Formats: sequence, structure tokens, C-alpha cells
Amino acid sequence: MKTILPSLIAFAAILPAAAEDADLAKQLSNPVAALISVPLQGNLDFGLGPGGGTKFTLNIQPVIPFTLNEDWTVISRTILPVIDQQGIALGGASDEFGVGDITQSFFFSPKDPEPFIWGFGPVFLIPTATDSVLGGEKWGAGPTLVVLKQHDGWTYGALANHLWDFAGDDDRAAVNATFLQPFLSYTTKQATTYSVNLEASYDWQREQWNVPVNLVVSQLVKLGSQPVQFFGGVRYNLEKPDGGAEWGLRFGVTFLFPKG
Repeated sequence: MKTILPSLIAFAAILPAAAEDADLAKQLSNPVAALISVPLQGNLDFGLGPGGGTKFTLNIQPVIPFTLNEDWTVISRTILPVIDQQGIALGGASDEFGVGDITQSFFFSPKDPEPFIWGFGPVFLIPTATDSVLGGEKWGAGPTLVVLKQHDGWTYGALANHLWDFAGDDDRAAVNATFLQPFLSYTTKQATTYSVNLEASYDWQREQWNVPVNLVVSQLVKLGSQPVQFFGGVRYNLEKPDGGAEWGLRFGVTFLFPKG
């Protein structure tokens, strides 16, 4: 009995921590959760362009919620891409490393959004690319919307936005693009998340679809007191423009900074 009792006490202490980790992992599946997080999302794509080259994109994606009042929160979501592409054009003409264009979204979301969680606001395209090969040299803006439901470990919903250019280099292609991201995930009691999503985009100027599907497994762990989620998976293009990637890998880490 003296041997069993300490083990039972230790096991009981683990249960609340496991539930807390699972809840944090579930919040990461919600794009408008009131949780500060910094995902570092790596995407390695293969088979691009006439040269069959590769492209590695590290998306730095800080998510920062701000309280407006007792009823509303605004969530800032930034995507800053750092790009390394090699061998896409024959002769290496498009080999380049640098920063791409920033996409900045703001979601206004109610704090009590039952029966669905939702957020709506503006999205902006900011021409921060360090080379013309890596960006469109256009300023853009438009609306963005996310709607989702969470219950019993499941998260399902969709995120969408549309961008039109309003300024920039007149010699570059106009921006008129729709982005649709339906998603589905399941988070276990061990804080493991299995997810699938489409990242479909349609270029209304060129009348072209690009539709990669991502299958990703994530695991939330504690490094000391710091919660961190590691993730990895594969992506395959169901539809792509001429010269688009055939398939790729997605992997990375998310740092969480829960309140309190």
C-alpha cells in the first residue's frame, strides 16, 4: 500500500496537466483563439517550373489577440514569408533568397460566439519582398472571414479572404485573388492533433486554381514551463497552374504564450 499510494498521487497530478495541454492544442486549431502564438511554418515544395526546382518557404506567423471591450476581441494574424527557391527556371534565372510579401489580417471576433466561433475583418497585402522575383510589388486589401465549430476534440470550419490591388508597380500583374481554406482536425487527450486542410486559391486575372491539400500531425509538449507544438506532414496539389509545385512537405514549431 505504501508503494501504490505515491504512484496514484503522481498519476492524479498528471491528469490536470494533460487536460491543460490538450486544451492548448485544441486552441491552436482555432484561428481566432484568444491565445498568443508564434508558428514557424516550413513548406518545402518540389517540381516547380520548367526546371523542376524546389522552393522552401518559412512562414513566420505571429498571432496576437487584443481585447477591445467586454464583448469583442481583435486578433492580429501576420504571415511573413522567408523564401529560398532554386532551379525553378532553366539556367537558374529564378534562384533567389529573401523575404516575400506580408499578408496581414485582423479578425474582429465576439467573446461569446455560440453556436459558432467566427471572426471578420480586413486583410492587407504589403509589398515587402526583397526581390521582384519573390513578390508582386503591389499593395492589396480586401475582406477576410473565418467560421468554425469545436466539440469533443473536433474542430471544423473554413477561412476565406479576397485581395484586390490598389497601388504599386503598374507594370506588374494586377492582384484579384480568392483564398479558401476549409479545415478539419481532431485533438486527442494526449494533445496530439491530426488535421487536414485545403489551401485553395483562385487567380481571377489568369483564371487559374492552385489547390494543395495538407495532411499534418502535431504534438504539444512542455519544454520546462514553455508549451511548444511540433508538427509535420505532407502536401499534394490537387490542382495547380502551369509550373506549380507537384507535392511538398510541411513541418515546423509553434511557441505558445497562454495568459496567466
